[in-house]
Amino acid sequence: MTIALYPGGFDPITNGHLDIVQRASGMFDEVVMAIYPRSSETFNVDERLAMIEGATEHLPNVRAAKFTGLVVNFADEVGARVLVRGIRAVTGFEAEFDMALMNKKMAPHIESVFLMAGHEHLFISASRIRELASLKQPVDDLVPPNVFELLVEKYGPPNR
Repeated sequence: MTIALYPGGFDPITNGHLDIVQRASGMFDEVVMAIYPRSSETFNVDERLAMIEGATEHLPNVRAAKFTGLVVNFADEVGARVLVRGIRAVTGFEAEFDMALMNKKMAPHIESVFLMAGHEHLFISASRIRELASLKQPVDDLVPPNVFELLVEKYGPPNR
């Protein structure tokens, strides 16, 4: 059984994240979407766990978890031998490449797998979603429905 770990902030989960985890769920027996808490966050970890669970309920081999510390240590904790990372642009690849090399040095038994974002998701980022939602711009086509509802609760409905 191959377990993959898909770590990230997911603040909030976007359709781009959902695209990556859906594709990974077809490649691996289990995918753990792991939230790393950050000092500044729009949604707390429990809210993000609930968002992921709601957005991935149609994917029986995907689960959400939270972690602190090194991602490779958490991968070992959950039995993951693969780290899944989404790539949107060349600049993202450079950062991910550096991180993958360091992860490989610390944990040679864990492989990094990079999935290119679908062309329709290349411009989507959680930070952009937060910015647009706070400015009352429509983002319902960029996030799962359960996430859109939470963004409306937090920022109010978009101006249409």
